Amino acid sequence: MTGIKIDGKIIAQTVKDRVKKATTELKSQGINPCLATVLIGNNPASATYVKNKHKACEEVGISTKDHKLDENITQQQLSEIIDELNADVSVHGILVQLPLPKHLNEFATTSRISPIKDVDGLTPHNAGLLAMKKAALVACTPSGVMEMFDYHNIDLEGKNIVLINRSNLVGKPLYHLLLEKNATVITCHSRTKDIEKFCQSADIIITAVGDRTKFILTPEMIKEKSIVIDVAISRFEDKLVGDCDYDKIIEKASFATPVPGGVGPMTVAMLLKNTITATSLGIQIGRQQ
Repeated sequence: MTGIKIDGKIIAQTVKDRVKKATTELKSQGINPCLATVLIGNNPASATYVKNKHKACEEVGISTKDHKLDENITQQQLSEIIDELNADVSVHGILVQLPLPKHLNEFATTSRISPIKDVDGLTPHNAGLLAMKKAALVACTPSGVMEMFDYHNIDLEGKNIVLINRSNLVGKPLYHLLLEKNATVITCHSRTKDIEKFCQSADIIITAVGDRTKFILTPEMIKEKSIVIDVAISRFEDKLVGDCDYDKIIEKASFATPVPGGVGPMTVAMLLKNTITATSLGIQIGRQQ
């Protein structure tokens, strides 16, 4: 019996509808939510991602400020631009598109962003708040995955979850979010031995490797009626693919996400939601000053 498709496009639209309503309400109070993006260099994929984010902002009424910088910009020059955006009261959210050119320091760059404008949830401040269950701004992809669980009323309490990723952008934030829901979480990665055994005993598998030459999640690796969330996306044999073949996985899983059209749309939707949250945080702090 075929499982249920977790359609990221449909769920993302419900988030966008809520964001559009909140944006309209803020504008009626004279507040214009604004996201500033910073794109460094000429990476075609990054340029496309930023363009899509601007388009999504326009759809829900969020204003944008686009900063395209030369790939030879120095760390000091980049820091000065971020400082200017931090000080700009008309900007509520700041997104520096990753990855950065190799001569720039990612940690130094993301750490420079004001925590209340950190719509990617990557600053040490917000990462620490997440570990303490106090974060208002959480990385977009992990929070998008949690939104998917909520949409389908999937109870995570007591579930055995295998998370195949340990990055700051996906794996680590998801680990804390899943723990908050009282799940039992096992994090697997490139050094994990016998990863198949962990997967075969999991109620839920969340995979985000993104390299078919190194890892593929096959139906033999999952148990009957498990849930599979495929966060990965890469180009393989001229196709956009995730870590597993959806058509094969859905025949064994109770729920699964396709690629494309699964987690991807959720990432952009949660960015919009974070921008509204950042706007609200800015308002609160402004009133306290």
